[in-house]
Amino acid sequence: MSSSAARAAVPPPEPPDSPGAATADGGLRFDRNELSGAFGDLGTDLPLLVGMVLAAGLDAPSVLVMFGAMQVATGLAYRMPMPVQPLKAVAALVITQKVPATTLYGGGLAIGVTMLVLAATGMLGWLARVVPRAVVRGLQFGLGLQLSLLALRDMVPSGGVAGYALAAAAFAIVLMLLGNRRWPPAPLVVALGVAWALWFAVRPVELVAGIGFTLPAPRTVGWADVTAGFVALALPQVPLSLGNSVLATRQLAADLFPDRPPLAVRRIGLTYAAMNLVAPWFGGVPTCHGSGGMAGHWAMGGRTGGSVVLYGIFWLVLGLFFGGAFTTIVQVFPRPVLGVLLVVEGLTLLLLARDLAAPELGLAVLVGLVAATLPNGYLVAMVLGVALHPLVRRGRLQFGR
Repeated sequence: MSSSAARAAVPPPEPPDSPGAATADGGLRFDRNELSGAFGDLGTDLPLLVGMVLAAGLDAPSVLVMFGAMQVATGLAYRMPMPVQPLKAVAALVITQKVPATTLYGGGLAIGVTMLVLAATGMLGWLARVVPRAVVRGLQFGLGLQLSLLALRDMVPSGGVAGYALAAAAFAIVLMLLGNRRWPPAPLVVALGVAWALWFAVRPVELVAGIGFTLPAPRTVGWADVTAGFVALALPQVPLSLGNSVLATRQLAADLFPDRPPLAVRRIGLTYAAMNLVAPWFGGVPTCHGSGGMAGHWAMGGRTGGSVVLYGIFWLVLGLFFGGAFTTIVQVFPRPVLGVLLVVEGLTLLLLARDLAAPELGLAVLVGLVAATLPNGYLVAMVLGVALHPLVRRGRLQFGR
């Protein structure tokens, strides 16, 4: 989410003495407002995590525990609602192309090393200046297109007539509650899917058998996995992360926490890198920070890192004690419901391009189409967009005429 879009999605900061105001000294709070904010990003995270677990055959308890651990670490480190999200381009590629788990883990390490080099050498700031906003919007457009087409082509029709009915019910919930901060639609849509799975596809004895203490399983990642992951996942993801995970997050933090020292791009890059250098060794999926997640926590009441810590504890408990039951439900979770959530996620990314003027909007659409359709499309689209942007800005290249 861009800084402008994120600002539109959240209220302005409250006065320092109001009950929901952020603490100027960066302290942590654990009250009902932080608990409410903790689930502001659930609708984005859950479908992507479920989709990757199913597509790549991942160990669900390991994924959940590592995802929760990264949330807790980030909340303690930043002491503001700076959540952790699955990498969207990686998730889209894993789900659409059935990328194997070993390549996913190798890609996570490759992404971590790449971001570490970019942040440590100062190249992260240079790339942030070189890649125009229109190109970043185009990469987001391509990702939104991929997610939407995947959902409409493969997921929504997967259950036949019953699946279409279930998808229609889920979509109706989204339409009725869209923009409702007290009753956000995504958790209710997820609850609908879980209820369907429990009623039609899961026996109670299977759930009881899945309850028990489980630790993440250590993984072995070879150089071949890192190389394959770099080509298949890191090259498409890093350009998108520059704008969506680093720049927009820094800007939104400055907007929401004007009394706090501004976040440095380098610091965001380093913690981004650290997460991806650790998680793959224990079965975790690649993750990032995100302005959309910060906006979601803020919109639902989170004002300190407490909301992120509480969110992380939720995933830790789920993975440590109920990972087997989660795996059972995920295996039969209705794909049409997952498809509706991915359509909403995709449309949100597509609509971010609305803040561009006509000439740059055409470039963004072109970049998005290239990213979504060509092999290694995100890298090709970024290079093409950077090359064409000066021509568009000077009026030498126009679209729609």
